Amino acid sequence: MSNPTIGVLALQGDVREHLAALETVGAHGVTVRRPGELAAVDGLVLPGGESTTIDKLLRIFELRDLLQARIKDGLPVYGSCAGMILLADRILDGTADQQTVGGMDVVVRRNAFGRQVDSFETDLDFAGISDVGDGGAVRTAFIRAPWIEEAGPEVEVLSRIPAVDTQGRPVAAAGRIVAARQGSLLATAFHPEITGDARVHGLFVSMVAGG
Repeated sequence: MSNPTIGVLALQGDVREHLAALETVGAHGVTVRRPGELAAVDGLVLPGGESTTIDKLLRIFELRDLLQARIKDGLPVYGSCAGMILLADRILDGTADQQTVGGMDVVVRRNAFGRQVDSFETDLDFAGISDVGDGGAVRTAFIRAPWIEEAGPEVEVLSRIPAVDTQGRPVAAAGRIVAARQGSLLATAFHPEITGDARVHGLFVSMVAGG
C-alpha cells in the first residue's frame, strides 16, 4: 500500500504536529472526528493530550465503540502519550470514571513521570529504528508522560529508559518501558511529533502498509 491514508483523532491534543510528521514520511494525513471518517482510514494516530478528556469525547462523538471494533478487526493504531493510555487494557492512577479503548495487553501508569514542570527531552534506543540502516537514537519529548508498568507476553518492548543519562548519572526511571508494539498497535510514552524526528511515524506507516 503506497501513500496510505492515516487519520489523526482530532478531538483534543497535538493533532497538527502528527499530521505534519505523517506527511513527512509519505502518508496522507487526515483529521478524524466523525464515525464516517474513522471508517475510511487505513490507520489511526491517537495523539497526546489529556487522556480523560479524549476518553469522554470519544463517547460523546460516538467513536469509541467503532474504534474498538476496528482495532479488533486489525486497524493499525499508534498512540503517543495520552494515546498510549487509551490503548492500554489496564491503567493505574486514572480517574474513577476513566475508560480506555484497549487492545494492548499492558498496564500503563498515568502521569508516571510527574507534572508539566518535569517535562524533558532525551535520546533513546528504539528497536526497529535505532538498529536499522544508519540507525541512531530517537529524539523524544516526555510531557506529563505515562510509562508501561507491566507488559503481557504478546507485547514487544521497543524502548526503555536507560540506566544512566548522557553524563553517566543514574536515572530514577531506569528500565521503565516507554515504547511497545502488539500486533497492529504501536504505543509510545513520548511525543516524537514535536522533536523533528519522524522515524517513529515512518515505522507506523510501514505497519499500515503491511510491514
